Amino acid sequence: MAKTGLSPDAWASRRGDAKAVVMADGRALTFAQLRDASRRIAQLLRRRGLVPGDRVAILMENRPEFLACAFAVLRSGMYLTPVNWHLTSREASYIVANSGARALLTSDRFTELAGDTLAACDGVAVALMTGRPVAPFEGLDAAAAAEPAERLDDEHEGTYMFYSSGTTGLPKGILWDLPGEPFGAGTVHERDLDRVYPFERPGFTSLVTAPLHHAAPLFQAVSMLRWGASVVLMDGFDPEEALALIERHRVAYAQFVPTMFVRLLKLPDATREAFDVSSLELVRHTGSPCPVDVKRRMLEWWGPIIHEYYSGSEDIGRVDISPQEWLAHPGSVGRPEPGHVHIVDDAGVEMPAGDVGTVWFSGPRSSFGYFDDPEKTRAATDEQGWLDGDGYLYLADRRAHLILSGGVNIYPQEVESVLIDHPDVRDVAVIGVPDDEFGESVLAVVQLEHPAADSRRLELDLIRHCRTHLAGYKCPRAVDFVDDLPRTGAGKLMKRLLHERYRSAPVRPSA
Repeated sequence: MAKTGLSPDAWASRRGDAKAVVMADGRALTFAQLRDASRRIAQLLRRRGLVPGDRVAILMENRPEFLACAFAVLRSGMYLTPVNWHLTSREASYIVANSGARALLTSDRFTELAGDTLAACDGVAVALMTGRPVAPFEGLDAAAAAEPAERLDDEHEGTYMFYSSGTTGLPKGILWDLPGEPFGAGTVHERDLDRVYPFERPGFTSLVTAPLHHAAPLFQAVSMLRWGASVVLMDGFDPEEALALIERHRVAYAQFVPTMFVRLLKLPDATREAFDVSSLELVRHTGSPCPVDVKRRMLEWWGPIIHEYYSGSEDIGRVDISPQEWLAHPGSVGRPEPGHVHIVDDAGVEMPAGDVGTVWFSGPRSSFGYFDDPEKTRAATDEQGWLDGDGYLYLADRRAHLILSGGVNIYPQEVESVLIDHPDVRDVAVIGVPDDEFGESVLAVVQLEHPAADSRRLELDLIRHCRTHLAGYKCPRAVDFVDDLPRTGAGKLMKRLLHERYRSAPVRPSA
């Protein structure tokens, strides 16, 4: 298929009645409906005065209309800014205002959040709501239905303007150059999947497990639809439902994050074995490093079909690793393709294999800059890692998460990988907290599978568990149990929030 055919339009003319987007509850759009809906919304935005290069914010849950709106923006040569609906109105309005969005598209699930966000943003000229609209939003469905389902005369590819998840500070707008190509050419981010999946076979099904307001799931959904695959959208991840959807829809391709793997593996054996997942041909995961034991157990369950990639919303560079490569280099996230990866010290000097330093990429990749913040663009990475003798990258942790205790560096990710393997632990974060003697000490913040009747006994048990696998100085001196951890929908841990919480309310050491 020609590269200019990467759009729902191409598939609508071939298999227009085939389902393009399917929700777990049965709601769906065919390829013909997706094409027509996105064209009508594009016509509506143009009629309301938006032009190529403008920014459009989308504040919606996973639903078919999200993808219709996304394609409307992309086919109009504009920037698409998804807004995380878990945010407060203050946080959401910061993103909408900072991006310079001229339109806000939302759903009736978020009437209060969307209304407060709109009220705080003077620059938004067009406000549309799908479902049952409330003032001051105009009804998106009715307004779009009145427009012709015809292509814009000047259709060109738009692109995305994501905001970083703000794990270490305020979100930063990620600004790429517009492609400047006819609609249907796709973007570099969507074409990347062509290297790892046999797209010559249209009609397969892909499962989207995470919210579309994050980069990886949105890239996945848009890419799959461009390549003629059906997309099954989950409205919130549940491990048993994910297995049921794989079986019901004969899913061939899916993406996960490591916390989802953990939840899948902690299902009872009888539950896991009750579902047929043999339709899976290729699974990818990203979002955070996957504990070695978790990855190994998933490969034993699903077979050598699990690929991994490491990148970021900024897309400065990327590495990939196949299951076969991972088995030869367990714990690695791969080698770069294209380009090169370097490990450098604080002075920017390249370090030898095996030494931990800052991860830097070089070589051909998309142009990138943080919107209106050149200083942060120049310092765009603080990820720590090391290379083995074969050039495979292993991640240590972010510099901002590094714990310095008694003059010794401790990487929280290493401790988290040990704790998550404990049968009582559902989720865990390890951070450094102020310590009068050592400067910082290690605190484990743990979400349990089940409430503990004797938390003190379990705390000591978890510390002993760490000491059987790690050097003593790396082990937590205290454990705090919480109902849940602050993760984004894409599985990224918001450690900034934990640091803020425990600075003001320290936990006493237990060991």
